[in-house]
Amino acid sequence: MANALVSIQIIPKTKNGENVIPYVDEAIAVIQKSGVKYEVHPLETTMEGDLEHLLKIIADMNAKMIEIGSSNVISQVKILYQPTGIEMNDLTEKYRP
Repeated sequence: MANALVSIQIIPKTKNGENVIPYVDEAIAVIQKSGVKYEVHPLETTMEGDLEHLLKIIADMNAKMIEIGSSNVISQVKILYQPTGIEMNDLTEKYRP
């Protein structure tokens, strides 16, 4: 079972104020390739897994932003660490129809 939920909003600095959405798409692709469970929301993406692995994914996302042309990146991160185990559904199930 996962021991952490990590939500990330990645804000890359783009060249000449270009649209950030293609950059965000690339960041989400890094998450997809990692194989962790995740959910994309309008302002952030939440991942579920082992804390160390999730932090590595965040580092990979930042590196990808630089690789594709961003000069710097702001990553706003929220972490819920629960060694006994935690899943996204534990927090959201009661709100689903």
